[in-house]
Amino acid sequence: MSNEMENFLEEIDKSMRAPRKGEVVTGTVLHVTNDDIAVNIGYKSDGIIPRNELSYDGSVNPNEIVKPGDEIKVYVIKNDDGDGNVLLSKKRVDIQKGWDDLEKIKESESLVEAKATEAVRGGVVAIARNIRCFIPASQLSDRYVDNLNEYIGKTFTVKVIEIIRDKNRAILSRKAVIEEENRARKQEIYNSLEKGQVIKGTVRQITNFGAFIDIGGVDGLVHISEISWGRLKHPSDILTVGDEVTVEVIDFDRDKQKISLSIKNTTTAPWSNVEESYNVGSIVEGKVVRLADFGAFIELKPGLDGLLHISQISKEHIAKPSDKLEVGETVQVKVIEIDPEKQRMSLSITAIEEDKDNNFDEYTTNDDPVTIGDILKNE
Repeated sequence: MSNEMENFLEEIDKSMRAPRKGEVVTGTVLHVTNDDIAVNIGYKSDGIIPRNELSYDGSVNPNEIVKPGDEIKVYVIKNDDGDGNVLLSKKRVDIQKGWDDLEKIKESESLVEAKATEAVRGGVVAIARNIRCFIPASQLSDRYVDNLNEYIGKTFTVKVIEIIRDKNRAILSRKAVIEEENRARKQEIYNSLEKGQVIKGTVRQITNFGAFIDIGGVDGLVHISEISWGRLKHPSDILTVGDEVTVEVIDFDRDKQKISLSIKNTTTAPWSNVEESYNVGSIVEGKVVRLADFGAFIELKPGLDGLLHISQISKEHIAKPSDKLEVGETVQVKVIEIDPEKQRMSLSITAIEEDKDNNFDEYTTNDDPVTIGDILKNE
């Protein structure tokens, strides 16, 4: 008998021998539908892979996994599905390989993609390398997870933290990946920091002593003294969580992971251009911010105070400034002296009264010239 005939008879014999249950065989995809896949496994009957034996992920489209002509390995479930076809499974072959892959991934501390498919008590079920895995709620994020369902259908990178193959248990962690990414991002930010650097940030938290600013994954502290040139009772007087702010890096410590920031340094210091804004002899409006035995401090704008000496408060004799003034009150004062170098400004109320008494025709203000007649007209 020729070799050609022997090979032919051998192939016929193979086609007559029914594949055994549990056997893994190689076949060729004949056609694909939404419900099943027909496979030629070299037997007299074709093999059928039902959709539920294609993948653990029931949402997958069979046409996205295989196409006619593809060669695939399949697991034999039974010789006859009742319609004369051999019942096959692709997912059971993939599962064996998937467990092998996950064990290697865990051993090498590599990462793997997983798709969350179902919310269960305490976490979510996710498919990774065709294996049904579990991600505890505490491992889904680096923050508290309130709604597990928001993760369903999403694919993300995870770390394999536990495998017990004989119990078909695989535990994954997304939190570990996020924390590692945060560490890398923080290190990158710290490496790029420089004193005096001006950057954008977002107010993340407000406390009594200042505000924490997120500058791209790392928080820096703006102390209350660095928020404004003016006086603040509380940071919330100016800032709100979520505000975008411009800050200057005034100091940082890579080892302790601390960053000190300033908001006020990104704005013009009020005393730097005081002579451009105020002139000796001008009439200005300010707020009483502090009373002392020798006088009152008047805030003309945040960070710019002038001294109203007790002798300049009233033409009448007063024992103390509080006899005529109270904190928070708005008053009109005249600028009688400016010393930018010493950051001092002297103010007077009595000078305005004397101007009226002396019938000055005109005196200057920060805006347009105002005549004494205009003032008397409005009184």
